[in-house]
Amino acid sequence: MGDTFIRHIALLGFEKRFVPSQHYVYMFLVKWQDLSEKVVYRRFTEIYEFHKMLKEMFPIEAGDINAENRIIPYLPAPRWFDGQRVAESRQGTLTEYFNTLMGLPVKISRCQHLLNFFKVRPDDLKLPTDNQAKKPETYLVPKNGKNNVADITGPIILQTYRAIADYAKSSGTEMAVNTGDVVDVVEKSESGWWFCQMKTKRGWVPASYLEPLDSPDEAEDPEPNYAGELYVTIKAYTAVEDDEVSLTEGEAIDVIHKLLDGWWVVRKGDVTGYFPSMYLQKSGQDVTQAQRQIRGRGAPPRRSSIRNAQSIHQRSRRRLSQDAYRRNSVRFLQQRRGAPAPGPQSPGSESRAGANPPRPQPAVPPRPSADLILHRCSDSTKRKLASAV
Repeated sequence: MGDTFIRHIALLGFEKRFVPSQHYVYMFLVKWQDLSEKVVYRRFTEIYEFHKMLKEMFPIEAGDINAENRIIPYLPAPRWFDGQRVAESRQGTLTEYFNTLMGLPVKISRCQHLLNFFKVRPDDLKLPTDNQAKKPETYLVPKNGKNNVADITGPIILQTYRAIADYAKSSGTEMAVNTGDVVDVVEKSESGWWFCQMKTKRGWVPASYLEPLDSPDEAEDPEPNYAGELYVTIKAYTAVEDDEVSLTEGEAIDVIHKLLDGWWVVRKGDVTGYFPSMYLQKSGQDVTQAQRQIRGRGAPPRRSSIRNAQSIHQRSRRRLSQDAYRRNSVRFLQQRRGAPAPGPQSPGSESRAGANPPRPQPAVPPRPSADLILHRCSDSTKRKLASAV
């Protein structure tokens, strides 16, 4: 087992909390060398104290002896009163600070002081209770990576979902739920694993075990894209259900429907079927990070594999059949090639064709030869043609 170190630190956003008094904490996703991912909460005052101690430990790299030798990034001191606008504006500063810090020599980026600061504390696992007067307001960093104040329009109201069946976690990063449990979804990953929190617990839960409280969840799925996006399989998978597709590692396929539960509909030639999105990577991208995630957490279970699922919605989930996927996909490919779509002959199609036969097209007469055209010309026309030649 190698030394413990942090691979990456990502700022997720910040929370406005009201107990014991109003204050702000920043949410960090810390990725460790063992592929585990932990969410920790730190106040800016704590981060600044960490920064001051780091400078004391490395005075040369902090520029205390010679300013030209400084490589430890700057961090502004806390203000007397930190309001929401200040908390918002600091997100860009903190993102740049920790990105720079992680790129420094190993003696700094992997020092024990940094590791201890980002270890999970009991307070990181203890969420506000239901009897609290006012729940925290969560503000997430925009997905485009911009951290301008103008990009943040207000608190992110976390979506609330309900568990349709019991789920027993299989790793320390997952969260167990029971039928009827209500959770708040912090992050929806394309892999089909969603990061959720419930009372004093948080962790990853398969999206297939969750449903919205207000409407059936298939309404949230995007529309199919029969043009397809080119992906490459980074792990082999053998189909278990009839509507799945088996693929080996390294195959190029088209993704035509990205479903939220992490099971996408892919096309290989004229064959379509479900395939775990965790085993796919966009063509031309580095697969190292994706393969690490696969080792840390496998593909989530499909909704069809859940036993004793209990939904609160009267209308059942309606998904496209694989036959519909194939027909629409073939039709799109033929239209793109400019060829007519010969659809399958259904029973009785011949009788319908006989009742409405196609109208006969008039025959096109053959073009007359050049000698015949010259024979029909008048003598004057013949002389003009001869002189032109």
